[in-house]
Amino acid sequence: MLRYILLGLLSYRPMSGYDLEGQIKVSTGNFWHAKLSQIYATLKRLEEEGGVVSHIDPQEGRPDRRVYQIMEAGREELRVWLAEPVTEHEVKKDGLLVKVFFHPPEDKESLLAQLRIQLQLHRSKLAEYRQESPEAIQHMIAEQPELASNAVLWEATRRFGEMYEITYIQWLEDTILTVENRLPSTT
Repeated sequence: MLRYILLGLLSYRPMSGYDLEGQIKVSTGNFWHAKLSQIYATLKRLEEEGGVVSHIDPQEGRPDRRVYQIMEAGREELRVWLAEPVTEHEVKKDGLLVKVFFHPPEDKESLLAQLRIQLQLHRSKLAEYRQESPEAIQHMIAEQPELASNAVLWEATRRFGEMYEITYIQWLEDTILTVENRLPSTT
């Protein structure tokens, strides 16, 4: 999946691996993240396969940077991939759900502590979706006005993240109440 994210981002403009990492953090990172080492390894493969090309961009007072640009083969690969329908339901892996499933009912306080930690994390992520993500979209449009129509789709993915967090928060609040009221206390 990372190769298509990189091809997609490079279809907007040439970028260094570091630039791509930053773009991923404010765009697809909410639903598909990557480490810098993974980004560079994938860029290397894409370059070897002819999907991208790179050149060294000398910088004054800083190390030179390698800038990647999508090639026609990369654009075609991205077009083909985007046209393929997603035909399988992808199950999200969630460590908290595994812990809830196997948690001993008699250890109610430990479970409640974990649920409350997650509640705070998800509330924080929701705030990020509501504040930082719209700002990031506006910044991307300001940098490249020709991508303004893409913002409709970027906003759709941002809204998905927001709705996901709202649902997860509701589930956490409901589960906390259920655990508090239906599991026996050990004290």
